[in-house]
Amino acid sequence: MKILVVGGGGREHTLVWKISQSPLIEKIYCAPGNAGISQLAECVPIIDTDIDELLKFADKNQIDLTVVGPEAPLALGIVNAFQSQGLQIFGPSKKAAEIESSKIFAKYLMEKYHIPTAAYKTFDRYEEAKKHLDSVSIPTVIKADGLAAGKGVLICLSKQEAQEALQKMMVQRIFGDAGNKVVIEQYLRGQEASVLAFTDGVNILPLVSAQDHKPIFDGDKGPNTGGMGAYAPAILVNEEMLKTVQEKILEPAIKGMALEDRPYRGVLYAGLMITKQGPKVVEFNCRFGDPEAQAILPLMNNDLVLLLLACSEGNIENINLQTRNKFAVCVIMASGGYPGKYQKGTEIIGLDRKFDDEVIIFHAGTKLLNGKFVTNGGRVLGVTALGDNVEEAIKRAYQAVGKITFDGAYYRKDIGYKAL
Repeated sequence: MKILVVGGGGREHTLVWKISQSPLIEKIYCAPGNAGISQLAECVPIIDTDIDELLKFADKNQIDLTVVGPEAPLALGIVNAFQSQGLQIFGPSKKAAEIESSKIFAKYLMEKYHIPTAAYKTFDRYEEAKKHLDSVSIPTVIKADGLAAGKGVLICLSKQEAQEALQKMMVQRIFGDAGNKVVIEQYLRGQEASVLAFTDGVNILPLVSAQDHKPIFDGDKGPNTGGMGAYAPAILVNEEMLKTVQEKILEPAIKGMALEDRPYRGVLYAGLMITKQGPKVVEFNCRFGDPEAQAILPLMNNDLVLLLLACSEGNIENINLQTRNKFAVCVIMASGGYPGKYQKGTEIIGLDRKFDDEVIIFHAGTKLLNGKFVTNGGRVLGVTALGDNVEEAIKRAYQAVGKITFDGAYYRKDIGYKAL
């Protein structure tokens, strides 16, 4: 088979790495890819949102399956475009991807199908939203309705912060059109976890749970990022909890999407808060998490290509997921200044050093310049390590991180510590 992976970050490197292990594969392309991906696949200089060019490429090169990494092309309808040309593709349709691309639609779905989530109100006018802040309890959460690269959720610890957040989103428009409408919701107390599941629109196959670390600083301080690291499986999601998530969250969501005439095929990501009342949905995403994929996929024994095909063809009911009895920890190495302004083009030193067999280095924001790896993004590398227990995986991951450096390199020092 010939496979095209769309995207160019750490999640896509992980997908390419896992796909490359399948005996079904003859050739992998990745658009646009990155320096790490180029070691396993042919990188094609097409950006992930240029659907017309991706379609032409897939058609011309007789691609058997296209796998979409990021949310933006899914929200733009890449799946519909490919399917209309008879091309096989993994991911939800444009209408189904609204479970992520519209926070307001996701909230409507959860309310209608009794999926546990935070109490909320939605607004499309700044003055009305501002007035509503007088009646909310603090802390409160303000979310941009549309896609904002994982940065559109602001946790406000005072009324002044909430007013500033609204002003930034709806007046200064820091997220552009994504902030035309907002959700103001109750702040949930508990610990976050992520459960991802493959689905063919009817059947559901949950993967091992994970815990992401979104804020930039240790101890979950500072602004949110796309994710500074993850570990899997999440200790707080035991078998009983996973069963609850499947029955009360994943199954009603997939049934609800079908009833709304938006059948959902692909991977569904449930971002959860484990509260005293049980798991509640913080957000749904329409794709693999990044960096959760870097921790989850190395623990999976199945041939990923068979799973992707089964989802897109609508027949996963006979597949059993096989998981390695280990823990995985992924530590993100970022450019200094991220998630604000940061430098690009700095040489990355140490990638050629000897690493433990249970260490995999996934590239996110990297490129090759004169034969050298250089930084090319905010999140640069995802250093993943496996271990028989969490302590071992953490130790291995940080030993590997210690062998790599670049000017201004920054990483959190406490990834996975919640599990201890």
